[in-house]
Amino acid sequence: MGPVAEKVLLLENIGTSVKVGPNQLPTLHHLLTEAAAILGMEAPDLYVRQNPLPNAYTLAIAGRKPFIVLHTALLDLLTPAEVQAVLAHELGHLKCDHGVWLTAANVLALGTVSLLPIVSSAVEEGLLRWLRAAELTCDRAALLVAQDPKVVISVLMKLAGGSPSFAGELNIDAFLEQARSYDEATNSPVGWYLRNAQTRALSHPLPVLRAREVDRWAHSQQYQALVATNLPRDSSSSGSMAGSAAAR
Repeated sequence: MGPVAEKVLLLENIGTSVKVGPNQLPTLHHLLTEAAAILGMEAPDLYVRQNPLPNAYTLAIAGRKPFIVLHTALLDLLTPAEVQAVLAHELGHLKCDHGVWLTAANVLALGTVSLLPIVSSAVEEGLLRWLRAAELTCDRAALLVAQDPKVVISVLMKLAGGSPSFAGELNIDAFLEQARSYDEATNSPVGWYLRNAQTRALSHPLPVLRAREVDRWAHSQQYQALVATNLPRDSSSSGSMAGSAAAR
């Protein structure tokens, strides 16, 4: 990205969003700083932007402090604990140094500027494959902060088909069963082909597959050991361990 494109992104964000701080949306500021402390990192800037599409994204611009953007629709949909899980997911991108490629992908998705006049299909496919893997990594960062797989899975379920009006009727166990049924439906050569065709053009893994991976890692010895010995919720002294685990 050139300096002009980066400046466009920066000004667009500053001019159309609300910057979070100790005296501006202090609850969100606390959720961010607490999550950053658990992951052992400096908190980036945080902005809230009016948008009817539930979404969050991270932008890292050369020479400037990275920032996270939350859409208002996301705040309307999620509980505070779930919002913190989203923030932790975005922090995971920064902790794992995803910044350059993630920013490129977000710019392409936002359609703000054109990065390259021509992107070969092979390059695009490779970038998307990397992005999907990066999302799974950052779901682990979210779990390390939330320390409750149900919180992270609930976020994924709500993003897939949640509504503030019916939030109380959503069932996490049923969503995980839905994930298992997807695995069963694609457990054949034809199913495997269709699954790859469905996902290869996506920047994020399917929500049910992300939920399944979160549930699996939550029951792993690696995660259990990290939480038991290194990640007390009331301490930020072991954040470096969180970052190394999230990067795997």
